[in-house]
Amino acid sequence: MKFLDQAKVYVRSGDGGAGCVSFRREKFIEFGGPNGGDGGRGGDVVVECVAGLNTLIDYRFKQHFKAQTGVHGMGKNRTGANGADAVLKVPVGTQIFDEDEETLLADLTEVGQSIVLAKGGNGGFGNAYFKTSTNQAPRRANPGLPGDERWIWLRLKLIADAGLVGLRTPASPPFWPRFRPPSPRSPIIRSRRSSRTSGSSASTAESS
Repeated sequence: MKFLDQAKVYVRSGDGGAGCVSFRREKFIEFGGPNGGDGGRGGDVVVECVAGLNTLIDYRFKQHFKAQTGVHGMGKNRTGANGADAVLKVPVGTQIFDEDEETLLADLTEVGQSIVLAKGGNGGFGNAYFKTSTNQAPRRANPGLPGDERWIWLRLKLIADAGLVGLRTPASPPFWPRFRPPSPRSPIIRSRRSSRTSGSSASTAESS
């Protein structure tokens, strides 16, 4: 499996649905009135920390994520459906930075944590919302609010499973022999040293 610990992603929340201008028109009903419904709310962009992931390779080939737009309002006081959220699943230890790569937005350290990076726009009001005693047939409706958009950086914090111990220094504690198995050449080196020492002692005795 390929490994990736950093990715730049573009996210955009959904726009709100527009309100509807509608009037009740039925046979044999004298007084109709406005019945335009409100628009649905746009979807959010959510980053969720899940188990079973250890890389950001999913965001290498797909960097744009957009939530669904809210459904427009309809007649008969029918409100539009809310847009679906865009969920970005990341492994544990993922940090979310702003586009400047310095502002930390979130640090997801546990499974189940989530954060809303971009909220969806609210839906517009239909003409039934603007009905008053002095204006009983309003012919206006609000459009939905636009969603938010931004670039973010995803960075995965890594923890090494094993460390490599380097060579000893004169000031380091003597713990290196505990981790390194004994070398097969060590007794040979000791025997050579011992033979040299015995030979030098014998030559000293002969000269004396």
